Amino acid sequence: MIAPWVIATITVIAVYFLDRWENRHIKSIFDWVPAILLAYIIPAIISFALNADYSQASIHDFSKNYFIPLAIIAVMSSLSLTQLKAIGLKPLLVFASGSLFIAVFPIVLLFLFSETELVSEIIISDGYWMGIPPIVGSWIGGSTSQLVLKELVECPENIFLTVLVMDNILVNVWTILMFQSIKKSDKLNTWFKITDVAIPEDIRVEKGVRLNPLVSVAILLGIVILCNYLIEGFVVKVVLLSFLGLAISNFIKQWNYKFALKAGGILIIVVMAVLGLKLQIATLGFNVPFLGFLVVWLVGHFLFMILIAKLLNVNMAWVPIASMANVGGIATAPAVTAAYNLKWMPHAIVLAILSMATGTFWGMLTIWMLKYFVT
Repeated sequence: MIAPWVIATITVIAVYFLDRWENRHIKSIFDWVPAILLAYIIPAIISFALNADYSQASIHDFSKNYFIPLAIIAVMSSLSLTQLKAIGLKPLLVFASGSLFIAVFPIVLLFLFSETELVSEIIISDGYWMGIPPIVGSWIGGSTSQLVLKELVECPENIFLTVLVMDNILVNVWTILMFQSIKKSDKLNTWFKITDVAIPEDIRVEKGVRLNPLVSVAILLGIVILCNYLIEGFVVKVVLLSFLGLAISNFIKQWNYKFALKAGGILIIVVMAVLGLKLQIATLGFNVPFLGFLVVWLVGHFLFMILIAKLLNVNMAWVPIASMANVGGIATAPAVTAAYNLKWMPHAIVLAILSMATGTFWGMLTIWMLKYFVT
C-alpha cells in the first residue's frame, strides 16, 4: 500500500519547509501549532478526507523497526553523560509521582465512590475493572505491558476492545494538549514562583573536525540494521540503542553530535507523521461514563505532578515531559519536548525508557490493589 508512504512523505516535506518559511503569518500558525504537532494532525485529516484507515498499514512496522530506532540512537548520540546527570533527582521524582498516580488513583476513586452507579454497576458488575490494569500498562509501559496485564487480569475481549478505543482517543487528545501545555511552561513557572527554571545546556565545546554527516548516517543506520537482525524485542532494542547512542557520543571524540541532534529532530517529525496515520478522527463506540472516569484519572495525574513540581521547585516543563514519557512513550515524549527545547529530547527518551521498563510492575500493583480493596 503506497498511499500511507505518500501521505507521510508529503507531510514531512511540507512541515519541514513551512517551519523554516520566514513569513509572519506562517510563523504565527507555528506559534500555536508546533511543526511536530502539525505533522501528527495532517495525515489524520487526509485519512479522514479520503475515508481511509491506514492504522494497519505496513509503514507502521517499518517505522517501529527503523524510524523510531534511528530517532532514538540519533538523539541519544547527541547527549553527554554530564548533561544527562544534569536532569537531577527532582525531575525524576516528578516522573515517578506521575507513574504512582496512574497506578494508585483508580483504586482510591473506586474505594471512595463504591456506592455510585458508575462504580457499582459499570466498573464492578459489568467487569470494566478488568480493563483498568491494561490501561495502566498502556499509559506507563506501552503496548507490551498492556497485553501482559490483560492476560494477568484475564480481561474479556469485548471490554479490552472498548478500552483500546477509548485509550486511543484519550492518548491522541492528550498528546495535543501536552504540546500546548509545554509551551506555557515559562508562564507556569512565573505563576507558581518556580525559581529553578534553568535549561540543561550542552556543556561541550566543539573542537577539531567533526565526522562527515554521511559517515554519521552510515554508522547510525548500520547499527540499527544490525540490531534489527540480532534482536527481536522492541524494548530490549530501544534500551540497547540508547546505550549505544550514549557510547558513540561520549567516546568518539570526532562525533558530530550537533548533526545527530538535528537528524533526530527531523526523524521525530517522520515518526509523528506515521503515527498520525493511526489517528482515526471518526472513531466511535465507547462507554461514556467509563470514558469520563478515564478523563478524571488522566487530568488528576497531570495536576498531581504539577503539585509535586511546585513542592520540589522544578521547572514546569518537566510536567508535560514526564506525562508524555508515562502516557505517550518513546515516540511522543521527545516530540512534545522538542516543542520546548531540542536539547531536552534525550532526557525525555530516558524517562520514556524508564516508563517502559516499569509499566508491568505498576500494573501488577494495580491488580493487587483492585482485588484487595475493590472487587
